[in-house]
Amino acid sequence: MKRVIVSALSFGQISLLSSVQVAHAGESIKPDALYEVGELFELGIQLSYLLLLLALLGVGTFFVIRQVLMRRELDLSAKELQEQVRSGDATATGLFELGAVMLRRKFYPAATRYLLQAIDKWDGEDQDLAQVYNALGVSYILDGKLEKGIKQFEAAVKLQPGYVTAWNNLGDAYEKKKDLKSALMAFEEVLLFDPNNKVARPRRDALKEKVQMYKGVPMKSKDR
Repeated sequence: MKRVIVSALSFGQISLLSSVQVAHAGESIKPDALYEVGELFELGIQLSYLLLLLALLGVGTFFVIRQVLMRRELDLSAKELQEQVRSGDATATGLFELGAVMLRRKFYPAATRYLLQAIDKWDGEDQDLAQVYNALGVSYILDGKLEKGIKQFEAAVKLQPGYVTAWNNLGDAYEKKKDLKSALMAFEEVLLFDPNNKVARPRRDALKEKVQMYKGVPMKSKDR
């Protein structure tokens, strides 16, 4: 009986000793394992950054190439249309297209000149002519001629009452002029034709608050 107890105690002591040894062995392995996991984690982050950088470079390259191709296309279009103007074969539509090209290239005086010629020569539908007036208005505004721009937008919406883009441009021009009530009316006109218009709705709401705030306070117009 004593032998059994001694054996059991000895076995318990041996088991306890083995557990302690295993625990110590585990503790000696843990730092190395953690170091390896840390290295892998850092490597994963570095690879993620590298992939992200490559993706950004790819997107940037795509946009640069796209811009170059678009610029080249505009240059070719302008050259063709200018040759038609020189030869006297340019139609009103051709002059409008040339004005639009010059507008996109930010040559505002040239754009204005061709758009005015297109209006003088126009023989098509009035609704289509509204687009020419709108483009001319944009050209004037970008060239710093606010009042002239407003007149073109007004002409555009008169010819085509449902011309949402021209109404938005008119509202923006009136707001630049500090004529908040007229700007508010223009954006409200947009919402009559397009209730969910993403440009006009927030601008209308903001202008409502401003008009209420400045009610009874004289506003100075910003004429140019």
